[in-house]
Amino acid sequence: MDDSDAIRKALRRVLENHYGWEVCGEASNGHEAVECVQRYDPDIVLLDFKMPDMNGLEVAKRIVRLTKVPILMVTMHVSNQLATEAKKAGIRGTCAKEQIKCVVHGIETLLRHDTYFPEANLRAA
Repeated sequence: MDDSDAIRKALRRVLENHYGWEVCGEASNGHEAVECVQRYDPDIVLLDFKMPDMNGLEVAKRIVRLTKVPILMVTMHVSNQLATEAKKAGIRGTCAKEQIKCVVHGIETLLRHDTYFPEANLRAA
């Protein structure tokens, strides 16, 4: 779920090239993201922080009220502060968009029912 069509297409290509994974839906804003989760009942949700109409934390809180699906926040600026807020919102992991290996590893980790917060090792700014 990302407001950038180019980012969604790039992520879709990476995910669909991974054996056994299938992208069941896409959304360009928060309301569409919630609707997609209700419609498709996915195994995992990738969610951007910065989206039109509500941010990823707000969307995550709505999704968590509906289902127990694990959420991986994939965003441009990962920080300890964002990780802390993400955990409070029910998000199970975060990683940077430009680190595709991080995204794949994060998904694999969440699918094993673990959490994925590699930025926890970052120094507080």
